[in-house]
Amino acid sequence: MQPRTPRLTFERLDRLESRLSHRLASAAHHLPTQRLFRCVSRLGDWPAWVGLSLLQPLFHGARGWLIAIVWGLTASVAAILYRLLKTRLCRERPYITFSTIRCSMPPVDRYSFPSGHTLHAVMFTLLTAAMTPVLLIIVFPLACLIAASRVILGLHYLSDVVVGALIGALLAWTSLALTAFI
Repeated sequence: MQPRTPRLTFERLDRLESRLSHRLASAAHHLPTQRLFRCVSRLGDWPAWVGLSLLQPLFHGARGWLIAIVWGLTASVAAILYRLLKTRLCRERPYITFSTIRCSMPPVDRYSFPSGHTLHAVMFTLLTAAMTPVLLIIVFPLACLIAASRVILGLHYLSDVVVGALIGALLAWTSLALTAFI
């Protein structure tokens, strides 16, 4: 049984965001746009972040392996946290709630709040900014595209993405504070 208060809050948010979500998701009707955002979204599943972590030894030598391990642990905590939130809060995806919003890519799970893709994208962007800022020229635009992809593909509401970004930022800052010795 779903908790009553979050469900009512999400129902109100869903109605408020439905028009914007529909407008943004309609961008995926353009096939080249859909293909771009599907590709970007797949990179945000994990390949981009594993690759980014494995690049750290190239930039930081042996210390880079420690950075990669810390980033992996931070990503693991993030995955556990967002999974707990999703399964407790149970916000349906926009295409489930509104038949006018088309799902342009199969979701990895049923619920949408918060966006795990955006959480990880922001988290890794901030970790990169702190440790290897030269890579921001690639990581920052990728993170922005990943966040946009979640709404454009009909998988998330804008508020899912915003909250995912906030949680990702909080986790990155916490990780950096706890590992200032690196």
